[in-house]
Amino acid sequence: MERRKDGNAVAIDMLLIVHSDPRRAAHAAPSDPGAPPPQPAGFQGVGNGIRRWQKFKGNDLHDGKTVGRENLAQKLHLQQTQVITSQDSQGTQLTVEVHPRDATPQLLKKFSLAKCLQGDRNGNSRPRQPGGKDAHAYPWNRSSLKSMALDLQQFEKLDAYASQVTVKSGLDELVSDLLQEAHSDLERVRAIWIWVCYHIEYDVAAAQEKDRQAFKPADILRTQKTNCDGYAGLFEKMCRIAGVPCVTVPGYSKGFGYQTGQSFSGEFDHAWNAVYLEGRWHLVDSTWGSGLVDTATSKFTFLYNEFYFLTHPALFIEDHFPDNKNWQLLKPPQSLRQFENNMYRKSEFYNKGMLSAHPETSEIRTVNGKATVTVESGAPTPFMFMLNGKQEHGLLTLRRNGMRLEVYPPAVGTHKLQIFAKGGSDVYSSVLEYTLRCSCADAGARLPAELHQPVGPSWFSEQMGIAKPSHPGPVVHTSDGRCCLSFGVDEGVSVLASLHGDDGPLTEETQRRYIFQTRREKRTELKVQLPHAGKFALKIFVKKRQDAGNYVFVFSYLLCCPNAKVSWPMFPESFGNWGPDNELLEPLSGVLPANRNVPFKLKLHGVAKALVRGQDTWPLTLSREGYWEGSCSTAGCQEVYVMVLENANHNFYSYILKYKVNAQ
Repeated sequence: MERRKDGNAVAIDMLLIVHSDPRRAAHAAPSDPGAPPPQPAGFQGVGNGIRRWQKFKGNDLHDGKTVGRENLAQKLHLQQTQVITSQDSQGTQLTVEVHPRDATPQLLKKFSLAKCLQGDRNGNSRPRQPGGKDAHAYPWNRSSLKSMALDLQQFEKLDAYASQVTVKSGLDELVSDLLQEAHSDLERVRAIWIWVCYHIEYDVAAAQEKDRQAFKPADILRTQKTNCDGYAGLFEKMCRIAGVPCVTVPGYSKGFGYQTGQSFSGEFDHAWNAVYLEGRWHLVDSTWGSGLVDTATSKFTFLYNEFYFLTHPALFIEDHFPDNKNWQLLKPPQSLRQFENNMYRKSEFYNKGMLSAHPETSEIRTVNGKATVTVESGAPTPFMFMLNGKQEHGLLTLRRNGMRLEVYPPAVGTHKLQIFAKGGSDVYSSVLEYTLRCSCADAGARLPAELHQPVGPSWFSEQMGIAKPSHPGPVVHTSDGRCCLSFGVDEGVSVLASLHGDDGPLTEETQRRYIFQTRREKRTELKVQLPHAGKFALKIFVKKRQDAGNYVFVFSYLLCCPNAKVSWPMFPESFGNWGPDNELLEPLSGVLPANRNVPFKLKLHGVAKALVRGQDTWPLTLSREGYWEGSCSTAGCQEVYVMVLENANHNFYSYILKYKVNAQ
């Protein structure tokens, strides 16, 4: 009931609970016989600046704030529920509970709340502990990232509204304003979640201070800054004002500063919430939903993360380990050792559509100097990796449902391996981190530094206009140092290729001189001659001819030649007038012998005349097969050019090929 005599009177919310128990049952045990007496708790400042959740003895109340011994009695006096009990002659017991407005106001008027509350031995109401019907099966069944069926589109209007609500006075008015567009408990929680995530900044400085008092809701509203226990306490308070049962859950986390494979002990470093919706408990973390802290600068950035709203418990356990295993909401629950050893999949792993990864441990040991990682995704996804901060020493191949990565650490020891994915955005985000332990490095597996990822053609190269490759794999082996690769190219797409190796530098001019490109009908052919034995990266770029931008990298091939006798010269240098449909049959070597009569055979399209010029000029003749043929003497010259007259009405020739002549 609510009683008010005048404008200055104090309103009192009351709940009448009638027990039809006999007189002898007046002191019976609580309704949860298996649960220990409630031990509410409070946050205490610790050396790392993040509050430690410490249990108090006796009947201390959980108010989400630090409670010192000197003022604990006063808080209990002010906040403890008053209980008045009366019994009639028939043995019926009548209990009247008087609650402060900030503890249990109109919430108890809701029938849904009564289902999730239990009485303690003093007759006080408290949220029930999660039970079997709250638990989700472990491991994740891939059904949803959420613990209940959600259509996020239904929140678009509510999210837009809640994100724009401003603080006018106190917390009650703020919650009242937020609930203007909310019509269910789910929408009430959503509105509060959005407001907290969009308006409360993580206080990095406060998190690093010792013995800092926990934030009060009024202080958070004033500064709009807090740390994890402040987020959790504010969220709980707002939910309770809105009539939704909510508790704060303390525990360990794999958050800011976490190192892969580290162990957890002692003080808890994080706090989050559980809310009661549609008959079950659900997990939220508004701290991590609001943004992130840059590890390099220790600066907080607002970056909304939907993942931590009603997260599926089988995913939440990957970076949250609660004090009480019941708040895992899992069957079977995980042990702390499992939490420490399980692979750390970041929220972006799931946000970007990843489904699984192998191996499923945070630490990988190489076998014969190699480690392999595979990721399964729900849709074609671009990936990249970094080993010790560099995109080197690995072969990453894309698949339609994920990727495969082979890593060859360059030295014995411990290495940091990071996996990045694009997902539906244009930005790569870190989705996985491994600790790589190498006991034996394979020097023979060294890869070119310029071997950019991905390696080998894939669905991505098809999207960029390259299809049906002659070599579908990422590695091409050649015993004589020569190979020929081809693939279909969409109309209007130009291809550019360059060769890169670590043994003997290739200048920018010569990177393309060991590749000779021709086009037949709708296929592009790349003839490659390696300058020496070893491993080379053949990088493929494309550009739409009507686009004014630069060529875009698509993929690389790894070319391998073990033959130490290989020493091929460059191809002749081609100029802009060398058309993509032209074909060179001979001579393929860009360096001609001195004092020789060298034959020439080319297929040239759209030219009126062709000739070869050295010390003298030799015309080429068009054969019945469509080839321009002839010969040229290299005596007395250092360079030889192939030239064409593109139109019979023109009186000048254009250079299309250039050869060098060996010194005598």
